[in-house]
Amino acid sequence: MFESFYPKEYMESTYEIDFAAYRQKGYRAVIFDIDNTLVEHGAPADERSIELMERLKALGYDIMLLSNNKEPRVKMFNDAVHVRYIYKAGKPGTKNYHAAMVMMGSDEKNTLFVGDQLFTDVWGANRAGIYSILVRPIDKKEEIQIVLKRYLEKIVLHFYKKKRGKKE
Repeated sequence: MFESFYPKEYMESTYEIDFAAYRQKGYRAVIFDIDNTLVEHGAPADERSIELMERLKALGYDIMLLSNNKEPRVKMFNDAVHVRYIYKAGKPGTKNYHAAMVMMGSDEKNTLFVGDQLFTDVWGANRAGIYSILVRPIDKKEEIQIVLKRYLEKIVLHFYKKKRGKKE
């Protein structure tokens, strides 16, 4: 019933993902959400996110930021990490997931998506045929519309974990 919202993997943090192992499996591109995936909501790029982007570039990854935010917020973050981005992406719509892959010269078979929300990030990536990795949100304090979605996400994650045989 909820399978279209299930990520391929669920990790504690973006910063715990073994991107070198994914590179060995043939992945060449990564699309990231920004807020609560790479930094706290609205925060500029920090040392950790900058280091991650540099490490991924050194591994040979092409990187894209895909955000539903307006350009000033996305550009502010990107000014420190120097990758490409699409703002006002319309997630979970698939149009800009596909546009990101075209811009990176990648496809569904060699692109990863990393985000913190099931109903925008993961659902959109799944619908676009991209390998989706859900991460726990960095910050517990969120805007009210996201807080409300988190309650529904808990229900979906309950069934996801049950199907995967994981304890909650």
